[in-house]
Amino acid sequence: MTVRRLVGVYHAEGTLVGELRYWIGARLGRAHCALCDITHGTFRARPEWKACADALPVPFTAVHLDEREPALAAATEGHTPCVAAETGDGWFVLVGADELEACDGRPEALAQAIADALAERRAG
Repeated sequence: MTVRRLVGVYHAEGTLVGELRYWIGARLGRAHCALCDITHGTFRARPEWKACADALPVPFTAVHLDEREPALAAATEGHTPCVAAETGDGWFVLVGADELEACDGRPEALAQAIADALAERRAG
């Protein structure tokens, strides 16, 4: 089954209020998103993540909880943060929250986790 695209789903809302709530919560230790830790620094996207994402064999984008299309929301509800994959049959979680946490904020570790999961999916 061919994966058409990948979408990282942050465990945060994308509105200005949501972004601010997450930023403050993260600084106070009350909010956490392992995907945010990998893709963003304090204020903006990390260039090393952009380089890793650009090298993936499938297009990658990221969305916040409130930005998910309905089918993606249904597949990822209760499983965020995550990286979801779209195939001709719909969406599934490719890299889950525990795997994102294991990346320990390292973009190259996420790129490898994605590559490994895609290879396992093709082999399986």
